Amino acid sequence: MTTSPYDILFEPVKIGPKTTRNRFYQVPHCTGMGHRYPQAEAAHRGVKAEGGWGVVSTQETEIHPSSDLTPANEGRLWDDGDIPALQLMAEAVQAHGSLAAIQLAHNGHHATGRYSRQPTLAPSSTPSDWGDPWQARGMDKADIKAFRGWHVDAAKRAKRAGFDIIYVYAGHDMTLLMHFLLARHNRRSDEYGGSFENRLRLFREVLADTRDAVGDSCAIAVRLAVDELMGEAGLRHEVEGRDIIEALAEEPDLWDVNISDWSNDSQTSRFAKEGYQEPYTAFVKSVTTKPVVGVGRYTSPDTMVRLVKSGHLDLIGAARPSIADPFLPNKIREGRLEEIRECIGCNICVSGDNLMMPMRCTQNPTVGEEWRRGWHPEVITGDKIASERFLIVGGGPAGMEAARGLVQAGHEVVLAEASDAWGGRVAIESALPGLAEWGRVRDWRLWQLQQKDAADLYLQSRLSSSDILEYGIGQVVLATGASWRMDGVGRTHRLPVAAFGALPVLSPESAMQGGLEQDDGTGPIVIYDDDGFYLGSVLAELAVQTGREVVFVTPEAVVAPWTENTLEQTRIQARLIQLGVTIIPLHEVAEGDGSTLELACVYSDARRQIPCATLVPLTSRVPNDALWSNLKEHEADWDAAGVTAVTRIGDCYCPSTIAAAVHAGHEFARTVTGAQIDPPRRGERVDLSPER
Repeated sequence: MTTSPYDILFEPVKIGPKTTRNRFYQVPHCTGMGHRYPQAEAAHRGVKAEGGWGVVSTQETEIHPSSDLTPANEGRLWDDGDIPALQLMAEAVQAHGSLAAIQLAHNGHHATGRYSRQPTLAPSSTPSDWGDPWQARGMDKADIKAFRGWHVDAAKRAKRAGFDIIYVYAGHDMTLLMHFLLARHNRRSDEYGGSFENRLRLFREVLADTRDAVGDSCAIAVRLAVDELMGEAGLRHEVEGRDIIEALAEEPDLWDVNISDWSNDSQTSRFAKEGYQEPYTAFVKSVTTKPVVGVGRYTSPDTMVRLVKSGHLDLIGAARPSIADPFLPNKIREGRLEEIRECIGCNICVSGDNLMMPMRCTQNPTVGEEWRRGWHPEVITGDKIASERFLIVGGGPAGMEAARGLVQAGHEVVLAEASDAWGGRVAIESALPGLAEWGRVRDWRLWQLQQKDAADLYLQSRLSSSDILEYGIGQVVLATGASWRMDGVGRTHRLPVAAFGALPVLSPESAMQGGLEQDDGTGPIVIYDDDGFYLGSVLAELAVQTGREVVFVTPEAVVAPWTENTLEQTRIQARLIQLGVTIIPLHEVAEGDGSTLELACVYSDARRQIPCATLVPLTSRVPNDALWSNLKEHEADWDAAGVTAVTRIGDCYCPSTIAAAVHAGHEFARTVTGAQIDPPRRGERVDLSPER
């Protein structure tokens, strides 16, 4: 029998009355599908079980109307009517031999009550987390008793829905149980507040209640944040984090440990690398005999083996890596390590929950489309099975993904890239500070294509419209990207700004490719960011490396506001401050005379002048569609040349994120092969027919 160094990862693990088939554990994570799209939710989780994850968990699941998180779209188990939707998910997971886990949650003062209109609850009266002009009500003894009952009822419903593992959740500073644990939230003077033992009391009681209610046949898991990265102001792993686990060491069947809050637990690769949580969770196995699961954006099987052999973890937890590659466990088991689609840590998935919509993934374009469009992450088969030949112009994320998908579906592809490197914007941006892991988008697709005889790859191959017609390939796909505007047009200015023509302007593309180092200016570099995502702040970091003064100007109130959705904004602004970047918010470019930039307050139009030796503007982008226009001018010649269709995809069709470009490439491959549900399902529809 052949052995593998990774065999240890496929050993079963006993969790109370249940046993997992392996050590791969998809910890609870949000999807943006939740209770509104239960069939999409079930299909997403079921694919992970098919891919080999031994345990697959829900997202946080509200147990009562006072825990309403509207407009966030989480799980919901308020009453018996919510059981069927969750049962769909449990059955989808168990159909592949995996265990289904549910994370029950009451969100305390982190709830909103915007739908239920019930007052939210907290250990002590306190403002809402969401900035709403109302407070959470401090709980009395009757409220505490009622809360315990709600949790028991929800646990019993979860059992009826078929779940194998039921969570008692105290993490991320967004649950009532954690609020009781933390002295800054719990200012009570009764037996539920004050001392550590008193603040632990409700957690201990709910854990015991859950055990009594369902522990005869369901495993009981505790999810706990052991550190908040706040020093003495918060929970610390070496003090109360450890004290909690020591006090309750043998009471649950499983410890799921992480750090708080969510922005710490799910840090992007720009700010934290694989395994960054290990220093905080290393102690847990030393104080409990129960199995322990932890996370760290693990994608390396060698790291996983180390964690198990060293006694750090019993189960390898993952949220984001399980999204990027639902089949990661099976690929390790089958020795297909090069085929693992590794998470890049960009947190586009996280933005789905924060924007209250089904999530997406930069690496895995099938996420959220498993049920809606019938997309499978490993399979592309359709009714249009006759092999065709495609010419794809542009080797960026859209072009590479289209080529990969087409070859997987049995077609032949010629992929032509004008530059001397694959990846397009990914190749350029992954060379910037903190974004190295984004290169995985290029590397995985390039490796896949290099394994296929049906893919002909050509660099330094700039094609004209006449070249394309001479090739005579029937299906032509244009993935030629987009370029940053240099005239100031963006969200703030919808028309060109004269000042940009009177200033020493350096394009973002030039800045990213050595232009800042080659610039002979000695005065300040001004980054003008009207884009609001990550790139302006990354270019500011790059500019700091020149040793020149760097000024960051934005019409927004903060640096990179959209990165609130990827949990990065606070870290981004803090980093620029630490690097000495001067930040001027709430100002737009008004005038310029070659060495001086005049800014206008977005509210009052009050003017101020700052020196500017080099201006790098990030406002908006324009599609690189000149090739498309030229081909359209010669459309009458297509038939004679054997061209049957020309299609634009990705940024050259509509500038957007890298995730959107990958999705566009994948969608094209699915569309031309008929490998999707068309039209897409539109979610949960209400049947109002007379027969109902």
